[in-house]
Amino acid sequence: MALVFSALLLLGLCGKISSEGQPAFHNTPGAMNYELPTTKYETQDTFNAGIVGPLYKMVHIFLNVVQPNDFPLDLIKKLIQNKNFDISVDSKEPEIIVLALKIALYEIGVLICAILGLLFIILMPLVGCFFCMCRCCNKCGGEMHQRQKQNAPCRRKCLGLSLLVICLLMSLGIIYGFVANQQTRTRIKGTQKLAKSNFRDFQTLLTETPKQIDYIVEQYTNTKNKAFSDLDGIGSVLGGRIKDQLKPKVTPVLEEIKAMATAIKQTKDALQNMSSSLKSLQDAATQLNTNLSSVRNSIENSLSSSDCTSDPASKICDSIRPSLSSLGSSLNSSQLPSVDRELNTVTDVDRTDLESLVKRGYTTIDEIPNTIQNQTVDVIKDVKKTLDSISSNIKDMSQSIPIEDMLLQVSHYLNNSNRYLNQELPKLEEYDSYWWLGGLIVCFLLTLIVTFFFLGLLCGVFGYDKHATPTRRGCVSNTGGIFLMAGVGFSFLFCWILMILVVLTFVVGANVEKLLCEPYENKKLLQVLDTPYLLKEQWQFYLSGMLFNNPDINMTFEQVYRDCKRGRGIYAAFQLENVVNISDHFNIDQLSENINTELENLNVNIDSIELLDNTGRKSLEDFAHSGIDTIDYSTYLKETEKSPTEVNLLTFASTLEAKANQLPEGKLKQAFLLDVQNIRAIHEHLLPPVQQSLKFVRLRNTLRQSVWTLQQTSNKLPEKVKKILASLDSVQHFLTNNVSLIVIGETKKFGKTILGYFEHYLHWVLYAITEKMTSCKPMATAMDSAVNGILCGYVADPLNLFWFGIGKATVLLLPAVIIAIKLAKYYRRMDSEDVYDDPSRY
Repeated sequence: MALVFSALLLLGLCGKISSEGQPAFHNTPGAMNYELPTTKYETQDTFNAGIVGPLYKMVHIFLNVVQPNDFPLDLIKKLIQNKNFDISVDSKEPEIIVLALKIALYEIGVLICAILGLLFIILMPLVGCFFCMCRCCNKCGGEMHQRQKQNAPCRRKCLGLSLLVICLLMSLGIIYGFVANQQTRTRIKGTQKLAKSNFRDFQTLLTETPKQIDYIVEQYTNTKNKAFSDLDGIGSVLGGRIKDQLKPKVTPVLEEIKAMATAIKQTKDALQNMSSSLKSLQDAATQLNTNLSSVRNSIENSLSSSDCTSDPASKICDSIRPSLSSLGSSLNSSQLPSVDRELNTVTDVDRTDLESLVKRGYTTIDEIPNTIQNQTVDVIKDVKKTLDSISSNIKDMSQSIPIEDMLLQVSHYLNNSNRYLNQELPKLEEYDSYWWLGGLIVCFLLTLIVTFFFLGLLCGVFGYDKHATPTRRGCVSNTGGIFLMAGVGFSFLFCWILMILVVLTFVVGANVEKLLCEPYENKKLLQVLDTPYLLKEQWQFYLSGMLFNNPDINMTFEQVYRDCKRGRGIYAAFQLENVVNISDHFNIDQLSENINTELENLNVNIDSIELLDNTGRKSLEDFAHSGIDTIDYSTYLKETEKSPTEVNLLTFASTLEAKANQLPEGKLKQAFLLDVQNIRAIHEHLLPPVQQSLKFVRLRNTLRQSVWTLQQTSNKLPEKVKKILASLDSVQHFLTNNVSLIVIGETKKFGKTILGYFEHYLHWVLYAITEKMTSCKPMATAMDSAVNGILCGYVADPLNLFWFGIGKATVLLLPAVIIAIKLAKYYRRMDSEDVYDDPSRY
């Protein structure tokens, strides 16, 4: 056993990593999730008894009734400690007697059953011998004479029914015996298959261990590639993080400045449109006033002529004079001040190109990733060299371990063990065939006896003639009685031999079940082995003393079995850190320190960021003081809403024409009609363009839109600019004082992320090799196969079922013999008889 353990322990050394409990993995952002490939083993952890399982449970219940005591943990320890059975005089009685009494007390149920069996073994042959001698002397019922009794029919029926029930119960016990005998043969044949399955699991363990090591080494390459990817993209990773921290602060201010730059352009356009509109309005008003003044002067000259003094012209002229004053232009461009000064100021501001300055601020922020990428080229190369060197160290370390030699040695040992079992297991099957043949003989002997009883009942019942007297009974009925007596004879001949077999198998099987199988199932047997100073007086922990020659290491059979059962690695299960300190070869702190040292050289310097220079600030201030907020925009709107003339020229012309037509023919009339034509010409050729271009198209659309734009822009313009400049100063102050801190903080985070990848990997390596790699589960499975499977499931359970069935049938032979002897009198033909008045009663 020590050789098996030692060979398998070598596999745990291949990882070269110490175990300090399950590592706490760091939650590194972006860290890879590793999972060591699991190994599938074919041997089952549990052993199913199949359809005979309820029969085994029935036997277990019987054993619990016979032996209800708990596993004698202290008694077993005492027996092992006093294995030489030295007599002690420290107490009133020798210790050996005390131990014997304790053993007897624990085994009281088994002893009672065994004593009863011994009594059966001793008494049954004696009783059979005396019974035979008496019968030969015509005593003890040997006289072939049946007395006449009143209840004879009832007695015959009761005896027959009782014997039938007993025979059926015996048949059930015999069936148990046959089943148990066949189960033993079948299970023993499966022993070789189970052993091969366990060996294949060990071979799988040996095969998968190198693959697991290769997987662990490969994961370092994947981790390194992940780190290289981040290092190569440090501009987007680190620069992106810095940029993401600055943008929420910078973007709102730049957007406000950009909006103000757009407002400056819109203001410039609006002022230009407004100035152009004012000039157009002034030109149109001048031309209209000139033409209307000419017409009005012509009319006044006509009214001042001598032709207007005589009737009826005087009255008509008098009616024309009052309306003459309304013939004029309502446009007065002198009331609309020029906006040229404001336009010039805004034009000067616009020449600064504030929008390009804002773009420059955006560019400064957007260029941070490229700046970082360019500054860290040399440092990234050094970090990569360090990581490559660690990769080389891991590969060299894994190659330096003589894993192939160790696996070859263990494989050689397993192959030898497998060959040994292949040679010995057929012998076991050969021995089992002897047991199987003996079991068949025993079952067939009992079957023969029960068959005699069944044949006796069959012939006796169907051959019995109630009208025949005892001396005249038929041949069939007599044969039934003979069969019953033959069964009695065979019972006396073989029952004591059967009971010897039952007692022997009962004592062995019951104690194996109660002292090995049950305590192994509930782990109390392992607790006995784990008792300090029990197996060896100088060793506190026997397992660690046997494996490591260091009995002070707290390692128990129960702990190792439990860890192996749940698939824990050999290194952790057998506490191999006490043998090899793998941290000397694989120092996580040292490796982390090497990486961290290189990452500390990752210095990033971002020049001071200026969002807007003094020129831009001056542009904003000049715009705020451009004066557009002092313009009276309502005056412009009111002026542009006026009609170009004070009176409708067409109406005025029509009225004047009507009055001129009332005049007599002459120069005055012709003069008025000419003026009418001129007025209509002014309306037709001059007024509509003025109305369309100024009022409806340009003034209504362009001028109004420009005025509205200027009103919106100029509304609290100084306060807006002041607020923007205050926000700009605040952000600029933040950038001046905090950019370096942000860069340092994000650089450290980036370094921790890169370092975290490898710490995460290294801690996983610790966990994988100590907890998962080279799982000792096949060892626990092999123990379960040996104890639960072969010893208990394949041997003890069928053995217990065998003695239970055969013992049941053998014990029932005693009442069956008594009843058969009494019942045979009613079926056999008698030599003499009483005088029968009513033979039908028999």
